[in-house]
Amino acid sequence: MCAAMRIPKTLLVLVAGIAFAIGIPAPAAADLAGHGGMVRSIDISPDGRRVLTGSFDFTAILWDFETQSEIARLDEHAGPVTSVQFLPGGRRALTTSDDMTAIIWDLATHKPLHKLVGHKHKVMAAAVSADGHRIATGGWDKTVRIWDTESGGLLRTIETPVPVNAVAFIGDTMGLVVGGHDPMIRVIDGRNGRRMGKLEGHRMGITQLRVSSDGKRLLSASIDTTLRLWNLDDFSEVRVFERHETPVFAAAFSPDGKSGLSAGRGGYLVQWDMSQSEPLRQIKAHHNIVWAVAYSADGRFALSASSDETVRVWHLQTGDRIGAEAAVESDEPKPWLTSDHPGAPLFRKCARCHSLSANGVRRSGPHLSGLFGRRAGSVPGYNYSSALTGVDFEWNDETLFALFDKGPDKVLPGTKMPVQRVPDSGKLTQLVEYLKELTAPNGGN
Repeated sequence: MCAAMRIPKTLLVLVAGIAFAIGIPAPAAADLAGHGGMVRSIDISPDGRRVLTGSFDFTAILWDFETQSEIARLDEHAGPVTSVQFLPGGRRALTTSDDMTAIIWDLATHKPLHKLVGHKHKVMAAAVSADGHRIATGGWDKTVRIWDTESGGLLRTIETPVPVNAVAFIGDTMGLVVGGHDPMIRVIDGRNGRRMGKLEGHRMGITQLRVSSDGKRLLSASIDTTLRLWNLDDFSEVRVFERHETPVFAAAFSPDGKSGLSAGRGGYLVQWDMSQSEPLRQIKAHHNIVWAVAYSADGRFALSASSDETVRVWHLQTGDRIGAEAAVESDEPKPWLTSDHPGAPLFRKCARCHSLSANGVRRSGPHLSGLFGRRAGSVPGYNYSSALTGVDFEWNDETLFALFDKGPDKVLPGTKMPVQRVPDSGKLTQLVEYLKELTAPNGGN
């Protein structure tokens, strides 16, 4: 890891002001863009509605996944943030840092509850027990430390032979898997520090460890360019995934455990079927290093965090980047910005992914021209997911109301449309009315 220099906040504000004054566009709302340094870690809340990211800009950011907008910035570390994690229930979070500390956060107030102090070098990784009562942190001081979540008190220090890069609890036990600067993955009893076993197969250092939700399998990423699947019952190697040509830094299990993700230095995001060694999909996600990956709670989307300072969202079935084209500036009319129709403010979310004109900027969703009365899934040339292939209904007041009332994931399972509900029936009726007005012939002019 390289050392990071923190840019004073006053300078960041000044630069932002100059950029605005001379017309440099702000980061696209299509990505989770807002950090001022590489994004090192990412996690999804238990309910799937929020995202937490950690960056070398010394901060973690809490995001609304539906709108991809910033909720709060967690800024108390004195060094780059190396890992982030929601605690069970999603009301608290954990961050670790190069500043040799970890912090437990209250996500209602966005303030620290406890600072975990004791490591003598960078804290690179952390894990939370299934019951939320214990935290394990791993650092380059060659230790794993166990903490009490409620008090923030240090319970135990476990020495390791090498600096630690990754740590994870095994299911609902106090067993830990620990990976670091050598190829061996160590299995340790977190209650007493006793060695329980080892997993051998990698040829170089371990960069990431992820345990499946049932606690029976482990994914490990390594500098040796491989992702590996392990059986935690007998510590045997199940499968080696080889497609990357450069070091692998990121790994994740899907919510159902049937597939996994990997990414690394080459910028590729690879989805794997856990029952075979060939990839399901490969996406060139970033031109820079990908440090972390995660699945959305429903498994439809992947999130990738990169050295390019952004997190991007991908629909796995089609490989499409969600909202990517919203970053493109165009001269298309934007009548919703000046309209006094009560449905106009709600349409702003739609505008990020849909052009009003068939000849407009190509965005991640199909254009809306002639929407009412159009058969679903019928825009020529658009890359629809299987959820819209062969459906037999038209978009009208009733079907559009149902789409946002129940949610796209319920009406069209598998769709690449993000979960966007409008629970207020009055506001939803206003949105549908505005959509009808806006998408009629000459409605966008």
